[in-house]
Amino acid sequence: MNNPINVPDIFGSDVFTEATMKQRLAPAIYEAWKHCIDSGTHLTLDVANEIAEAMKLWAIEKGATHYTHWFQPMTGITAEKHDSFITPIGDGKVIMEFSGKELVRGEPDASSFPSGGLRATFEARGYTAWDPTSFAFVKDGSLYIPTCFFSYNGEALDKKTPLLRSLEEVSREAMRIIRLFGDTDAKRVVACVGAEQEYFILPKALYAQREDLRLTGRTLFGARPPKGQELDDHYFGTIRTRISNFMKDLDEQLWRLGVLSKTKHNEVAPCQHEMAPIYSGASSACDANQLVMEIMKKCAAKHDLVCLLHEKPFEGINGSGKHNNWSLATDTGKNLFSPGKTPRQNAQFLLFLAAFVQGVDEYQDFLRCTVASAGNDHRLGANEAPPAIVSIFLGDELNAVVRSIIDGTNYTDPEKSVMRVGVDVMPTIPKDTTDRNRTSPLAFTGNKFEFRMLGSSQSIAGPNIALNTIMAEELGRFADALEQADDFDATLHNLVCKAFTEHQRIIFDGNGYSEEWKQEAARRGLSNFASTPECLPSYISPKNIDLVTRHGIFTEAEFRARYAIHMEAYNKIVGIEAKTTLDMAMRQILPAALHYTRVLSEGLASKKALGISTKAESALVTRLSEKTDSLFDGCEKLKSHMTAVPSELESAARYYHETILPDMDAIRSDADSLEEMTDKAYWPFPTYADLLYY
Repeated sequence: MNNPINVPDIFGSDVFTEATMKQRLAPAIYEAWKHCIDSGTHLTLDVANEIAEAMKLWAIEKGATHYTHWFQPMTGITAEKHDSFITPIGDGKVIMEFSGKELVRGEPDASSFPSGGLRATFEARGYTAWDPTSFAFVKDGSLYIPTCFFSYNGEALDKKTPLLRSLEEVSREAMRIIRLFGDTDAKRVVACVGAEQEYFILPKALYAQREDLRLTGRTLFGARPPKGQELDDHYFGTIRTRISNFMKDLDEQLWRLGVLSKTKHNEVAPCQHEMAPIYSGASSACDANQLVMEIMKKCAAKHDLVCLLHEKPFEGINGSGKHNNWSLATDTGKNLFSPGKTPRQNAQFLLFLAAFVQGVDEYQDFLRCTVASAGNDHRLGANEAPPAIVSIFLGDELNAVVRSIIDGTNYTDPEKSVMRVGVDVMPTIPKDTTDRNRTSPLAFTGNKFEFRMLGSSQSIAGPNIALNTIMAEELGRFADALEQADDFDATLHNLVCKAFTEHQRIIFDGNGYSEEWKQEAARRGLSNFASTPECLPSYISPKNIDLVTRHGIFTEAEFRARYAIHMEAYNKIVGIEAKTTLDMAMRQILPAALHYTRVLSEGLASKKALGISTKAESALVTRLSEKTDSLFDGCEKLKSHMTAVPSELESAARYYHETILPDMDAIRSDADSLEEMTDKAYWPFPTYADLLYY
């Protein structure tokens, strides 16, 4: 029998937490670190040396022999280079050393990471700088130090640096607002995030037999099985023992690393599951989600399983997303998106709500771009994910509050003719009395917004950078007006009313999957970017560049670099998928189908010689021959088109989307038809039925 897990004892046991720092550091050193966190100032070298020594001793006690600066380059995954603590002292002996300089700064080779043109390939220098707001941890025998990553000239080469910049900016602007409402206790505002993670689990042995899964993360071929997800018997169903063992192991590893893994369950599609954490600060939530994705894969391998994080591994069943629950809270624990019990609290809530509505409407294209990818293109707009049209769901009652402000009518009391923001007669606003709208890209769920468009494999940094920056922009505008107002309440009311009135088009509480909504959204003037090549050019629109540069989140060069990296990634991914399609079709599927056709033909000839009916064989041979010819022609067409891909990024992306992907779809259609006609004994790899119902 397994020993029971004492969760409070193991939680964060492999993390150099604040409690551990307080215990192991001299009081003056601990206070210096705290001052650094609170004020944003740099650590002095003597303080860094003391922290490094304590961190090293703690890590060695945990079995660490190496340290690594753990960073998040623009590949979307994490990177690490490990150095041992050993230092030679002569006579063939070593000691274990780790200095403040090594803690605070590192220099990994940056030449092979994507930079989007920020530097030449031969310019190899890259630097990592310790992020003291994120706690170090021990994993796999190394001390992991969360860091930022930047170039020789100081440009951000990672996803963490601009996220930290956006957190500072939204805190600064939000603090201006809450000070106006009389909050003198809070020192900063924190963007809080909880990233729900969907994923698929497959047996390693079956996965190993599928070239498409190994090379692209999704199945490029596969006829639909007799049973899909139509019975809804997997959703929230009993978790299979093998998967339950994996999940138990996963939870324990995550808890030891201080990741707030809270919920686990079966998702809608067969073999699909979800893990949801408790909310935390956006920076730590981003770090945690990167660890979640990494450890899911490693933990699955221990159990002879494979974790798939692709947004659409299987055609015809639900894909995987990542629901990004986002809110703002003070460091004293007040959620700024939680309706209050007093008119003044409700007025503040409505101001933050108005800023969110206004910001999402004005920068809907920016938000859409942050979730654009080759994988997510297969998912957005399908019946398991939000549409590609950005909109906000508020729910019936909150929508009624907004409508009453726009119309200048009463909300609850028929004796009062007008509802005004910020005055004593304002009624209590309900927190969450409405059902969820699962078709909405941005749904208000009581005290937070659930951004549901993220792809399961992507970093959550980009979408949260956008949310933070958009809110900083709108809150800054509101603060400018309120700080100069002669009549605070009148100005407040006008700001909120104007925001809801001018940006009400972004609010939609209906069925986001319906054709009627697409037509209505077009009438409202909302953008509808169905694919990454359509979407990404708007990322670097003058409006968006002005937003991020004015708030100091990116330089224009950094921002344009990210556009180039996203576009290049799309082209490379579709290109790899196309080459894998050709390889599997020509070297596996066609030979299998032709072999089976030959076997049938030989049987057909034998039966004809005996005068036996050959109706089934004749029909099958004819159909197989037609489909193999069509498949061969499709492969030749795709080969030809692959030689004509334009060199310019945008042109190439459009070409991949408009020419290469349809070619691949045509090949798949023929191949899937062949699968349905070919004896299973001849088919070269596991089918959907094998994979999903192992």
